[in-house]
Amino acid sequence: MEEREDLKSILAFLPVVARSWSLFWPSQVVETLKDLARGPQHSGVNSGEVLFAAISDLRRSLSLSSSHPLTPCVADGYALFFDEIMPRDESGKWFGEVVPALANLLLRLPSLLQVHYQNADGLINGLNTALRLLDSQQPGIVFLSQELISALLGCSLFCLFPVIDRSAKHLPTINFDHLFDALYDSHNQKQESKIWCIIHYFEKITSRMPTGFVSFERKVLPLEQTPLRISYPKAEFWRNSVIPLCRFEVHRSGLIEDQSSGALEVDFANKYIGGGALHRGCVQEEIRFMINPELIASMLFMPSMADNEAIEIVGAERFSNYTGYASSFRFSGDYVDERDADSFGRRKTRIIAIDALCSPGMKQYKQELILRETNKAFCGFLHQSKCQEYSRLVRENERLNRDSAMIRSLDYVVDIGIATGNWGCGAFGGDPEVKAIVQWLAASQAQRPFISYYTFGMKALENLDRVSRWIQLHQWTVGELWDLLVDYSLQRLKGETNDGFFTWLLPSLLASDTEMLDLPDD
Repeated sequence: MEEREDLKSILAFLPVVARSWSLFWPSQVVETLKDLARGPQHSGVNSGEVLFAAISDLRRSLSLSSSHPLTPCVADGYALFFDEIMPRDESGKWFGEVVPALANLLLRLPSLLQVHYQNADGLINGLNTALRLLDSQQPGIVFLSQELISALLGCSLFCLFPVIDRSAKHLPTINFDHLFDALYDSHNQKQESKIWCIIHYFEKITSRMPTGFVSFERKVLPLEQTPLRISYPKAEFWRNSVIPLCRFEVHRSGLIEDQSSGALEVDFANKYIGGGALHRGCVQEEIRFMINPELIASMLFMPSMADNEAIEIVGAERFSNYTGYASSFRFSGDYVDERDADSFGRRKTRIIAIDALCSPGMKQYKQELILRETNKAFCGFLHQSKCQEYSRLVRENERLNRDSAMIRSLDYVVDIGIATGNWGCGAFGGDPEVKAIVQWLAASQAQRPFISYYTFGMKALENLDRVSRWIQLHQWTVGELWDLLVDYSLQRLKGETNDGFFTWLLPSLLASDTEMLDLPDD
């Protein structure tokens, strides 16, 4: 394989070795993996304690033991899960079938990578889709086969990824040592269930390897103006927008991942994608990464997101069912993902990771932070392939003389909606009413046809349905709603109101139009 800059960028973060751009395992690693592949009667690996000893041998063969130390209680975590928590019959299957299959899979990792790089340039009309670091401010896309992802996640389970330079590149955790360490350090059912999701994934892929693809895209709104791309908008952009607001659907029950409309599903992300998925975290993003473990692959090569960036992942398969949330999260068995695949072999599961402001307090009502949140959502919701056409539309706004009917008649609308909820609220401390409006503005400006909003029963959003329907009834534009949001936020900052946005908005609406009173609750 000829020298490739994309491979060069990621090589230091992969466990395999390259010589003349040929990839291989060191001979000691090959021997250990071959022993594991022959089963417990040959390798002796029949418990969590012995499994971790084999993992330690592999790490020593890769010179990781001293330069890339693992967390203190990780060995105890592996022993606790596989020797005490896992039932004996399942443990027998794990060590008798799954571990040997994973060892065989890891033996094939170098050849899987070779094939990946050979095919990466021909997948989408010469566009580079190869595995590489997708650095900040560098838009790009990586296509990985589900088989290659499974081998990479096998390396995570065996803690084989080098970690010494990851923090310097603003990369999140990728090995599973923190996951098992946290199990031992604070044994609880939430952490146990997270590991069960991962274990179930490995059981399924080793019994029947999936054959599709998953794409991982870094989306960027350039800070500088460029002719054919939408740049990072300023407040004037939003104030002057004459784009009509899209349809807004409120769901008081249900989950984003269960939507069936083909919408882009919002991941309430940490700026380090995956957040605490491989640590102790267990809220919306972490749960999604457990039930769709292929999402974890993004943590290998996606540095943290800046304010003008988002990460879109298409094709990740769901493997597990669950109940609960946070401390009540529980693995509840197998999930059969029946979503259709697109022409690239990706399941039509589209996930957009956008990170909200963390603990912003009263500062979240400053215009520059309202702008930051709206632009963050806009970056995620904007269909990048439509950017050239979208740029033309924006440039023609003045010529269209605010004629929204003409705008609606243009054939540029993206047919995929947004499925979202209380992004940036909860642990992140955002105002749920403001965040709902921010996402509506961003989705509308991005020409999405609808938002499906899941309130999860949040009391602060009990009037969301009424308010959104009133606004839709009066056909407001993005610019009109933006101005109201900015006016409200200014009053909050000055202490002129302590009301939520909906309460602040409703009196003026009711005073000016009795139609609001006639809208049914459901």
